[in-house]
Amino acid sequence: MDYLYIKSLHIIFITTWFAGLFYIIRLFIYYKEAEEKPELEKNILLKQYKLMIKRLWYIITWPSAVLASTFAVWLLILQPGWLQQNWMLIKLGFVAALYAYHWSCQLLYNQIEKGYLNYSSFALRIWNEVATIILFSCVFLVVLKTSFGWIFGVLGIVGVSILLMLGVKLYKNIRAKKSWDNN
Repeated sequence: MDYLYIKSLHIIFITTWFAGLFYIIRLFIYYKEAEEKPELEKNILLKQYKLMIKRLWYIITWPSAVLASTFAVWLLILQPGWLQQNWMLIKLGFVAALYAYHWSCQLLYNQIEKGYLNYSSFALRIWNEVATIILFSCVFLVVLKTSFGWIFGVLGIVGVSILLMLGVKLYKNIRAKKSWDNN
């Protein structure tokens, strides 16, 4: 029974961690776009986004990452045999990639704390999809637990990634034609 509680808590904190990672990049995009606004509007928006980013990062995203990892280690202690299975080793590779992604978001956060952001909103939109790819990979691995199924999952991820990139490009073109900020 303890296993099911630990697993549930792990899933909950994975969900909140990804929610934080998805939303933090969205706030970075808003921050970057606010830099192009008229001075009065720019100052108000940058201050507000900076506050929202700080709260999201330190109240939701970081604690969720720590708790998700804590419960993951606890699950591995309860089920040490998983470490002998290929799907788990591949998943742990994706978890390492997720931590690298998280750290890159920390570096972006650090830039904002210093009052600048060196990436375009388009580059940030593309970067936001990396977390999606990691999420898809981990879910396919955990649910399918087979190398063969994982290959189909990865092919699906590549297909979804291409569709996401095309969607981002389409959104950029639509946005360039019609300013959504005026509605």
